[in-house]
Amino acid sequence: MKINTDVKKIEEILTRSIDTVYPTPKEFKEMLSSGKQLRIYMGIDPTATYVHLGHATNYIILRRLHDLGHKIIVLIGDFTAMIGDPSDKNAMRKRLTKEDVLANLKTFKEQIGKILDFDNKENPIELRFNSEWLSKLTFEDGINLASHFTVQRMLERDNFEKRIKENKPLYVHEFFYPLMQGYDSVALEADVEIGGTDQTFNMLAGRALVKAYQNREKIVMTTTLLENPVTGEKLMSKSLGTGIGLDEKPNDMFGKTMALPDEAIIQVFVDCTYLSMEEIKKMEKELKAGANPRDLKVKLAGEIVKMYHGEKAATVAQEYFVKTFCQKEIPDEIPEIKMADKNILAVLVAAGFVKSKAEARRVVQQGGVKVNDQKAESIELELKSGDVIQKGSRFFVKIK
Repeated sequence: MKINTDVKKIEEILTRSIDTVYPTPKEFKEMLSSGKQLRIYMGIDPTATYVHLGHATNYIILRRLHDLGHKIIVLIGDFTAMIGDPSDKNAMRKRLTKEDVLANLKTFKEQIGKILDFDNKENPIELRFNSEWLSKLTFEDGINLASHFTVQRMLERDNFEKRIKENKPLYVHEFFYPLMQGYDSVALEADVEIGGTDQTFNMLAGRALVKAYQNREKIVMTTTLLENPVTGEKLMSKSLGTGIGLDEKPNDMFGKTMALPDEAIIQVFVDCTYLSMEEIKKMEKELKAGANPRDLKVKLAGEIVKMYHGEKAATVAQEYFVKTFCQKEIPDEIPEIKMADKNILAVLVAAGFVKSKAEARRVVQQGGVKVNDQKAESIELELKSGDVIQKGSRFFVKIK
């Protein structure tokens, strides 16, 4: 396999959306410039049914590395998901069953395949599952793994130390998570691992195990997390149920992007789109010079929808947004629902706008629901065929 060593492309990989490279960027640059095909992987635990834009940052980097000719491995942590990653958690993460994991995996490849070319025959992308090796380890293997780490090192994790100080439970099995993730690097014979900064401890554990078991170097590349630069809050989080999923419908994807804070626009351009850094820096200057953030956000939303649904869908989604949010018109195409019980609370639940009648009651009483463009005044309201129900500014449904 011929490896592309283009200096400009390597420089982009080393600098765009990158937080830290271990041991240093110099070693990684030398490896990328050597002409040798590297084995590069990223792991993801299927703890939810969707992949969000925060994950997409890493897959976009993998795509750039794949375009250079390197071997890419997407590792599904089906075994580690059953334990739960304690990274950045102040309480034990819920352990998933095998059935939970399999259910969450159903559309993973399809979603990731919107970025990575799984159909490439010349340089196939591998999709692996860490149950292949972790499920076969013996108790003796586990003891050998644990012998490479001290309790003091495990307690270096800020969240572990915090839980001890707050007298919150810290379970022994949580120490095994970084050991297992670290062993993935050994099993895959990986040269490079990519992941968010919240995975630094786990990935460095893998670096230590590669040295111990295989006496060689493994590069760890941590990527920036999508955070609000003002508040520091994560913009995308599976555990919090927030973010923009790659499986979102075009209109929802466009609308959710428009709802991102203005101060996050440039970072999302950098981390989540294919636009060149030259274009992005130009927009950043425009923003500092007083450009309307909304105009740049429309461009951002269009770029993101185009990446996952195509240019036509992006155009339609923008038109829908303008009609619905800017001109406050009822959109032309509205999902329909057939209901025997046409009480407004029942309809809101059936349409998926709320999770329960109690929540529906609150939304109506707070004035957040309209029927035929008029505010719904009563929770007893009975709807009829042809009525258009609107919750907030983005959700519409019509009674059949």
